Amino acid sequence: MSSDGNLGAVDADAPPSESREGDLGRPLRVALVTGSYNYIRDGVALTLNRLVAYLLAHDVEVKIFAPVGKAPALKHAGDLCPVPSFAIPLRPEYRLARGLPRAQRDQLVAFDPDILHLATPDFMGHQAQKLGRERGWPTVASYHTRYDTYLKYYHLDFLHGFAKRIERDFYAACQEVFVPSQSMADALIADGVSTTLRLWPRGVDTARFDPAKRSGGWRARRGLADDELAIAFVSRLVKEKRLDDFVDVVTWLKAQGVKCRALVVGDGPERQSLVQRLPDGIFEGFVVGEDLAIAYASADMFVFPSDTETFGSVTLEAMASGLPAICADATGSRSLVISGVTGFLAPIGDSAAMAEGAFNLARDADLRRRMSAAARAFSLTFSWDEAMAGILARYRSLAGTKATT
Repeated sequence: MSSDGNLGAVDADAPPSESREGDLGRPLRVALVTGSYNYIRDGVALTLNRLVAYLLAHDVEVKIFAPVGKAPALKHAGDLCPVPSFAIPLRPEYRLARGLPRAQRDQLVAFDPDILHLATPDFMGHQAQKLGRERGWPTVASYHTRYDTYLKYYHLDFLHGFAKRIERDFYAACQEVFVPSQSMADALIADGVSTTLRLWPRGVDTARFDPAKRSGGWRARRGLADDELAIAFVSRLVKEKRLDDFVDVVTWLKAQGVKCRALVVGDGPERQSLVQRLPDGIFEGFVVGEDLAIAYASADMFVFPSDTETFGSVTLEAMASGLPAICADATGSRSLVISGVTGFLAPIGDSAAMAEGAFNLARDADLRRRMSAAARAFSLTFSWDEAMAGILARYRSLAGTKATT
Protein backbone atom coordinates (compact mmCIF):
# COMPACT_ATOMS: atom_id res chain seq x y z
CA MET A 1 0.00 0.00 0.00
CA SER A 2 1.37 3.41 -0.91
CA SER A 3 0.45 6.67 0.72
CA ASP A 4 0.03 8.28 -2.70
CA GLY A 5 -2.71 5.90 -3.74
CA ASN A 6 -4.60 5.41 -0.53
CA LEU A 7 -3.90 8.28 1.79
CA GLY A 8 -5.31 11.70 1.21
CA ALA A 9 -6.20 14.75 3.22
CA VAL A 10 -9.85 14.72 4.18
CA ASP A 11 -11.63 17.11 1.86
CA ALA A 12 -14.58 18.79 3.51
CA ASP A 13 -15.84 19.94 0.11
CA ALA A 14 -15.68 16.58 -1.61
CA PRO A 15 -19.03 15.73 -3.23
CA PRO A 16 -20.76 12.74 -1.60
CA SER A 17 -20.82 10.86 -4.89
CA GLU A 18 -21.33 7.44 -3.28
CA SER A 19 -23.83 8.66 -0.72
CA ARG A 20 -27.45 7.71 -0.43
CA GLU A 21 -27.99 9.99 2.54
CA GLY A 22 -30.41 12.12 0.54
CA ASP A 23 -32.64 9.03 0.12
CA LEU A 24 -32.78 8.31 3.85
CA GLY A 25 -35.48 10.89 4.53
CA ARG A 26 -34.06 11.44 8.00
CA PRO A 27 -30.90 12.67 9.73
CA LEU A 28 -27.70 10.70 9.41
CA ARG A 29 -27.11 8.26 12.30
CA VAL A 30 -23.61 7.60 13.64
CA ALA A 31 -22.68 5.11 16.36
CA LEU A 32 -19.37 5.80 18.10
CA VAL A 33 -17.73 2.93 20.00
CA THR A 34 -14.76 4.06 22.07
CA GLY A 35 -12.70 3.02 25.08
CA SER A 36 -12.40 6.60 26.36
CA TYR A 37 -15.08 9.27 26.36
CA ASN A 38 -15.83 10.90 29.71
CA TYR A 39 -14.19 9.11 32.66
CA ILE A 40 -10.76 10.65 31.99
CA ARG A 41 -9.82 13.93 30.35
CA ASP A 42 -7.30 12.64 27.81
CA GLY A 43 -6.69 13.56 24.20
CA VAL A 44 -8.93 10.79 22.88
CA ALA A 45 -11.90 11.85 25.00
CA LEU A 46 -11.48 15.54 24.20
CA THR A 47 -11.21 14.94 20.46
CA LEU A 48 -14.19 12.60 20.30
CA ASN A 49 -16.36 14.90 22.42
CA ARG A 50 -15.49 17.74 20.07
CA LEU A 51 -16.44 15.54 17.11
CA VAL A 52 -19.79 14.57 18.63
CA ALA A 53 -20.61 18.17 19.50
CA TYR A 54 -19.85 19.15 15.89
CA LEU A 55 -22.05 16.34 14.52
CA LEU A 56 -24.96 17.25 16.79
CA ALA A 57 -24.69 20.88 15.68
CA HIS A 58 -25.02 19.64 12.09
CA ASP A 59 -28.18 17.59 12.74
CA VAL A 60 -26.50 14.20 12.92
CA GLU A 61 -27.89 11.70 15.42
CA VAL A 62 -25.15 10.12 17.52
CA LYS A 63 -25.09 7.33 20.08
CA ILE A 64 -21.88 6.67 22.01
CA PHE A 65 -20.91 3.33 23.57
CA ALA A 66 -18.10 3.68 26.12
CA PRO A 67 -16.92 2.74 29.63
CA VAL A 68 -17.71 5.15 32.44
CA GLY A 69 -16.17 5.75 35.86
CA LYS A 70 -17.62 6.61 39.25
CA ALA A 71 -17.25 10.32 38.56
CA PRO A 72 -17.00 11.80 35.05
CA ALA A 73 -13.91 13.89 34.34
CA LEU A 74 -15.78 16.08 31.88
CA LYS A 75 -19.31 16.93 30.82
CA HIS A 76 -19.74 14.77 27.75
CA ALA A 77 -21.53 15.55 24.51
CA GLY A 78 -24.28 13.36 23.13
CA ASP A 79 -26.22 10.26 24.18
CA LEU A 80 -23.83 8.00 26.08
CA CYS A 81 -24.64 4.33 26.55
CA PRO A 82 -22.41 3.01 29.40
CA VAL A 83 -20.59 -0.29 28.84
CA PRO A 84 -19.33 -2.50 31.74
CA SER A 85 -15.59 -2.12 32.29
CA PHE A 86 -12.74 -2.64 34.74
CA ALA A 87 -9.65 -0.64 35.73
CA ILE A 88 -6.51 -1.67 33.85
CA PRO A 89 -4.06 -3.18 36.39
CA LEU A 90 -0.89 -1.28 35.41
CA ARG A 91 -2.78 1.92 34.59
CA PRO A 92 -5.81 2.04 36.92
CA GLU A 93 -6.79 5.53 35.77
CA TYR A 94 -7.84 3.89 32.49
CA ARG A 95 -10.70 1.45 32.02
CA LEU A 96 -11.15 -1.46 29.63
CA ALA A 97 -14.59 -2.45 28.37
CA ARG A 98 -15.48 -6.09 29.03
CA GLY A 99 -16.99 -6.35 25.57
CA LEU A 100 -20.35 -5.47 24.09
CA PRO A 101 -22.97 -7.16 26.32
CA ARG A 102 -26.42 -8.16 25.10
CA ALA A 103 -28.16 -5.02 26.40
CA GLN A 104 -25.73 -2.66 24.66
CA ARG A 105 -25.72 -4.81 21.52
CA ASP A 106 -29.52 -4.57 21.38
CA GLN A 107 -29.33 -0.79 21.75
CA LEU A 108 -26.83 -0.59 18.91
CA VAL A 109 -28.99 -2.78 16.66
CA ALA A 110 -32.09 -0.72 17.51
CA PHE A 111 -30.21 2.49 16.67
CA ASP A 112 -29.24 0.91 13.31
CA PRO A 113 -26.48 3.40 12.42
CA ASP A 114 -25.66 4.55 8.92
CA ILE A 115 -22.02 4.71 10.04
CA LEU A 116 -20.28 2.66 12.72
CA HIS A 117 -17.21 4.53 13.99
CA LEU A 118 -14.73 2.52 16.09
CA ALA A 119 -12.12 4.39 18.11
CA THR A 120 -10.41 1.59 20.06
CA PRO A 121 -9.25 -1.90 18.97
CA ASP A 122 -10.30 -3.47 22.30
CA PHE A 123 -12.75 -6.31 23.13
CA MET A 124 -15.72 -4.02 22.63
CA GLY A 125 -14.34 -2.63 19.39
CA HIS A 126 -13.84 -6.10 17.93
CA GLN A 127 -17.32 -7.24 18.92
CA ALA A 128 -18.90 -4.08 17.52
CA GLN A 129 -16.90 -4.56 14.31
CA LYS A 130 -18.20 -8.14 13.97
CA LEU A 131 -21.75 -6.95 14.54
CA GLY A 132 -21.30 -4.22 11.95
CA ARG A 133 -20.10 -6.78 9.43
CA GLU A 134 -23.15 -8.96 10.12
CA ARG A 135 -25.53 -6.03 9.76
CA GLY A 136 -23.81 -4.51 6.75
CA TRP A 137 -23.09 -1.17 8.42
CA PRO A 138 -20.35 0.92 6.79
CA THR A 139 -17.57 0.78 9.38
CA VAL A 140 -14.75 3.25 9.88
CA ALA A 141 -12.11 3.65 12.58
CA SER A 142 -10.01 6.48 13.93
CA TYR A 143 -6.47 5.89 15.14
CA HIS A 144 -5.69 7.61 18.44
CA THR A 145 -3.23 5.64 20.55
CA ARG A 146 0.02 3.80 19.85
CA TYR A 147 -0.64 0.96 22.27
CA ASP A 148 2.27 -1.03 20.84
CA THR A 149 4.77 1.63 21.92
CA TYR A 150 3.46 1.62 25.51
CA LEU A 151 4.46 -2.00 26.12
CA LYS A 152 8.20 -1.38 26.53
CA TYR A 153 7.56 1.06 29.38
CA TYR A 154 5.75 -1.62 31.40
CA HIS A 155 8.06 -4.59 30.69
CA LEU A 156 5.57 -6.13 28.25
CA ASP A 157 7.75 -6.05 25.14
CA PHE A 158 7.04 -9.75 24.51
CA LEU A 159 3.48 -8.78 23.54
CA HIS A 160 4.61 -6.38 20.80
CA GLY A 161 4.22 -8.75 17.85
CA PHE A 162 0.83 -9.95 19.08
CA ALA A 163 -0.39 -6.38 19.55
CA LYS A 164 0.74 -5.47 16.05
CA ARG A 165 -1.15 -8.39 14.51
CA ILE A 166 -4.34 -7.56 16.42
CA GLU A 167 -4.09 -3.93 15.35
CA ARG A 168 -3.35 -4.78 11.72
CA ASP A 169 -6.32 -7.17 11.42
CA PHE A 170 -8.67 -4.77 13.20
CA TYR A 171 -7.99 -1.81 10.92
CA ALA A 172 -7.88 -3.95 7.76
CA ALA A 173 -11.52 -4.90 8.44
CA CYS A 174 -12.63 -1.24 8.32
CA GLN A 175 -13.58 0.56 5.12
CA GLU A 176 -11.57 3.62 6.09
CA VAL A 177 -9.21 4.54 8.92
CA PHE A 178 -8.77 8.17 9.95
CA VAL A 179 -5.21 8.94 11.08
CA PRO A 180 -4.14 12.19 12.77
CA SER A 181 -0.82 12.82 11.02
CA GLN A 182 1.13 11.89 7.91
CA SER A 183 3.91 10.43 10.07
CA MET A 184 1.39 8.13 11.80
CA ALA A 185 -0.01 7.08 8.43
CA ASP A 186 3.51 6.26 7.23
CA ALA A 187 4.05 4.09 10.32
CA LEU A 188 0.80 2.17 9.77
CA ILE A 189 1.65 1.57 6.12
CA ALA A 190 5.09 0.28 7.16
CA ASP A 191 3.35 -2.06 9.62
CA GLY A 192 1.26 -3.55 6.83
CA VAL A 193 -2.11 -1.94 7.55
CA SER A 194 -3.90 -2.51 4.25
CA THR A 195 -6.98 -0.35 4.11
CA THR A 196 -7.81 3.16 2.97
CA LEU A 197 -6.17 5.71 5.26
CA ARG A 198 -7.50 9.26 5.44
CA LEU A 199 -5.85 12.15 7.21
CA TRP A 200 -7.84 13.55 10.11
CA PRO A 201 -5.54 16.21 11.59
CA ARG A 202 -6.41 17.91 14.85
CA GLY A 203 -7.07 21.58 15.28
CA VAL A 204 -6.09 24.10 17.91
CA ASP A 205 -7.94 27.03 19.45
CA THR A 206 -5.57 29.83 18.43
CA ALA A 207 -7.74 32.42 20.17
CA ARG A 208 -7.26 30.66 23.49
CA PHE A 209 -3.66 29.57 22.98
CA ASP A 210 -1.96 32.83 22.08
CA PRO A 211 1.44 34.40 22.88
CA ALA A 212 -0.46 37.46 24.09
CA LYS A 213 -1.52 35.45 27.16
CA ARG A 214 2.04 35.66 28.53
CA SER A 215 1.87 37.08 32.05
CA GLY A 216 4.69 38.68 33.99
CA GLY A 217 2.52 38.57 37.09
CA TRP A 218 1.95 34.83 36.67
CA ARG A 219 5.70 34.28 36.38
CA ALA A 220 6.49 36.52 39.36
CA ARG A 221 4.05 34.63 41.60
CA ARG A 222 6.00 31.47 40.84
CA GLY A 223 9.35 33.08 41.53
CA LEU A 224 10.49 33.23 37.90
CA ALA A 225 12.90 36.10 37.31
CA ASP A 226 12.69 38.11 34.11
CA ASP A 227 15.94 36.58 32.87
CA GLU A 228 15.04 33.03 33.93
CA LEU A 229 13.82 30.58 31.29
CA ALA A 230 10.80 28.38 31.94
CA ILE A 231 11.23 24.99 30.22
CA ALA A 232 7.70 23.67 29.76
CA PHE A 233 6.43 20.11 29.72
CA VAL A 234 2.66 19.62 29.42
CA SER A 235 1.14 16.15 29.57
CA ARG A 236 0.09 13.33 31.84
CA LEU A 237 3.00 12.36 34.07
CA VAL A 238 3.44 8.75 33.00
CA LYS A 239 6.43 6.64 31.98
CA GLU A 240 5.63 6.52 28.28
CA LYS A 241 6.15 10.29 27.97
CA ARG A 242 9.89 9.69 28.53
CA LEU A 243 10.07 11.90 31.60
CA ASP A 244 13.69 10.87 32.26
CA ASP A 245 14.70 12.64 29.05
CA PHE A 246 12.97 15.83 30.16
CA VAL A 247 14.78 15.70 33.51
CA ASP A 248 18.09 15.14 31.70
CA VAL A 249 17.54 18.22 29.51
CA VAL A 250 16.77 20.54 32.41
CA THR A 251 19.58 19.13 34.55
CA TRP A 252 22.14 19.52 31.74
CA LEU A 253 21.08 23.11 31.02
CA LYS A 254 21.59 24.00 34.66
CA ALA A 255 25.01 22.34 34.62
CA GLN A 256 25.95 24.62 31.71
CA GLY A 257 25.03 27.66 33.75
CA VAL A 258 21.69 28.34 32.04
CA LYS A 259 19.33 30.14 34.38
CA CYS A 260 16.20 28.05 34.00
CA ARG A 261 13.50 26.07 35.79
CA ALA A 262 11.22 23.25 34.75
CA LEU A 263 7.55 24.15 34.33
CA VAL A 264 5.48 20.97 34.53
CA VAL A 265 1.77 21.10 33.77
CA GLY A 266 -0.13 17.88 34.31
CA ASP A 267 -0.50 15.10 36.83
CA GLY A 268 -0.11 11.37 37.06
CA PRO A 269 1.60 8.50 38.86
CA GLU A 270 5.13 9.78 38.13
CA ARG A 271 4.62 13.23 39.67
CA GLN A 272 6.34 12.54 42.98
CA SER A 273 9.38 11.11 41.24
CA LEU A 274 9.62 14.24 39.09
CA VAL A 275 9.30 16.53 42.10
CA GLN A 276 12.21 14.74 43.76
CA ARG A 277 14.44 15.01 40.69
CA LEU A 278 13.50 18.60 39.86
CA PRO A 279 13.35 20.13 43.35
CA ASP A 280 13.14 23.73 42.11
CA GLY A 281 10.62 22.90 39.38
CA ILE A 282 7.24 24.57 39.11
CA PHE A 283 4.50 21.94 39.28
CA GLU A 284 1.12 23.33 38.27
CA GLY A 285 -0.79 20.06 38.36
CA PHE A 286 -3.75 19.51 36.06
CA VAL A 287 -5.08 22.80 34.66
CA VAL A 288 -7.43 23.66 31.78
CA GLY A 289 -8.90 26.63 29.96
CA GLU A 290 -7.40 30.08 30.45
CA ASP A 291 -5.11 28.86 33.22
CA LEU A 292 -3.53 26.40 30.80
CA ALA A 293 -3.23 29.05 28.07
CA ILE A 294 -1.44 31.44 30.45
CA ALA A 295 0.92 28.69 31.62
CA TYR A 296 1.94 27.87 28.05
CA ALA A 297 2.42 31.48 26.99
CA SER A 298 4.39 32.34 30.14
CA ALA A 299 7.01 29.68 29.35
CA ASP A 300 9.97 30.16 27.01
CA MET A 301 10.28 26.83 25.23
CA PHE A 302 8.54 23.47 25.12
CA VAL A 303 10.36 20.15 25.54
CA PHE A 304 8.48 16.94 24.72
CA PRO A 305 10.50 13.68 24.44
CA SER A 306 7.50 11.32 24.02
CA ASP A 307 7.63 8.74 21.22
CA THR A 308 4.08 7.46 21.76
CA GLU A 309 2.10 10.31 20.18
CA THR A 310 -0.09 9.91 17.12
CA PHE A 311 -0.46 13.67 16.67
CA GLY A 312 0.77 15.74 19.62
CA SER A 313 -1.99 18.15 20.60
CA VAL A 314 0.07 19.59 23.45
CA THR A 315 2.88 20.36 21.00
CA LEU A 316 0.48 22.24 18.74
CA GLU A 317 -0.97 24.14 21.71
CA ALA A 318 2.55 25.11 22.77
CA MET A 319 3.36 26.29 19.25
CA ALA A 320 0.14 28.30 19.10
CA SER A 321 1.26 29.90 22.36
CA GLY A 322 4.50 30.99 20.70
CA LEU A 323 6.82 28.36 22.15
CA PRO A 324 9.64 26.85 20.09
CA ALA A 325 9.19 23.08 20.42
CA ILE A 326 11.97 20.56 21.05
CA CYS A 327 10.57 17.10 20.46
CA ALA A 328 11.55 13.53 19.75
CA ASP A 329 11.67 12.75 16.04
CA ALA A 330 8.71 10.41 16.37
CA THR A 331 5.21 9.99 14.96
CA GLY A 332 3.08 13.05 15.54
CA SER A 333 5.89 15.40 16.46
CA ARG A 334 7.70 15.09 13.14
CA SER A 335 4.51 16.21 11.38
CA LEU A 336 4.33 19.34 13.53
CA VAL A 337 7.87 20.54 14.25
CA ILE A 338 9.91 21.91 11.36
CA SER A 339 13.40 21.36 12.71
CA GLY A 340 15.46 24.53 12.62
CA VAL A 341 12.37 26.67 11.92
CA THR A 342 9.71 26.13 14.59
CA GLY A 343 11.96 24.21 16.97
CA PHE A 344 14.21 21.15 16.90
CA LEU A 345 13.72 17.42 16.43
CA ALA A 346 16.07 14.97 18.14
CA PRO A 347 16.45 11.19 17.80
CA ILE A 348 14.15 9.27 20.15
CA GLY A 349 15.85 8.82 23.51
CA ASP A 350 18.71 11.19 22.68
CA SER A 351 18.37 13.62 25.57
CA ALA A 352 21.79 15.12 24.74
CA ALA A 353 20.55 16.20 21.32
CA MET A 354 17.40 17.64 22.88
CA ALA A 355 19.50 19.50 25.43
CA GLU A 356 21.67 20.92 22.65
CA GLY A 357 18.59 22.31 20.92
CA ALA A 358 17.38 23.82 24.19
CA PHE A 359 20.83 25.28 24.82
CA ASN A 360 20.87 26.94 21.40
CA LEU A 361 17.56 28.58 22.22
CA ALA A 362 18.61 29.51 25.74
CA ARG A 363 21.67 31.46 24.63
CA ASP A 364 20.08 33.17 21.61
CA ALA A 365 17.08 35.40 22.32
CA ASP A 366 16.75 36.34 18.65
CA LEU A 367 16.51 32.68 17.68
CA ARG A 368 13.79 32.18 20.30
CA ARG A 369 11.84 35.12 18.88
CA ARG A 370 12.14 33.87 15.28
CA MET A 371 11.10 30.35 16.19
CA SER A 372 8.28 31.65 18.38
CA ALA A 373 6.84 33.61 15.45
CA ALA A 374 7.27 30.65 13.07
CA ALA A 375 5.63 28.25 15.52
CA ARG A 376 2.65 30.57 15.95
CA ALA A 377 2.28 31.04 12.19
CA PHE A 378 2.37 27.28 11.59
CA SER A 379 -0.29 26.65 14.24
CA LEU A 380 -2.67 29.00 12.43
CA THR A 381 -2.93 26.48 9.58
CA PHE A 382 -4.79 24.00 11.83
CA SER A 383 -8.57 24.40 12.08
CA TRP A 384 -10.94 22.31 14.19
CA ASP A 385 -13.89 23.19 11.97
CA GLU A 386 -12.09 22.00 8.85
CA ALA A 387 -11.00 18.79 10.58
CA MET A 388 -14.52 17.96 11.77
CA ALA A 389 -16.14 18.96 8.48
CA GLY A 390 -13.82 16.51 6.76
CA ILE A 391 -15.02 13.61 8.90
CA LEU A 392 -18.65 14.49 8.29
CA ALA A 393 -17.94 14.58 4.55
CA ARG A 394 -16.54 11.04 4.73
CA TYR A 395 -19.55 9.83 6.72
CA ARG A 396 -21.87 11.27 4.09
CA SER A 397 -19.87 9.68 1.31
CA LEU A 398 -20.16 6.23 2.90
CA ALA A 399 -23.73 6.47 4.24
CA GLY A 400 -26.12 4.13 2.52
CA THR A 401 -23.39 1.90 1.12
CA LYS A 402 -23.01 -1.67 2.30
CA ALA A 403 -19.94 -2.83 4.18
CA THR A 404 -17.95 -5.30 2.10
CA THR A 405 -15.36 -6.37 4.69
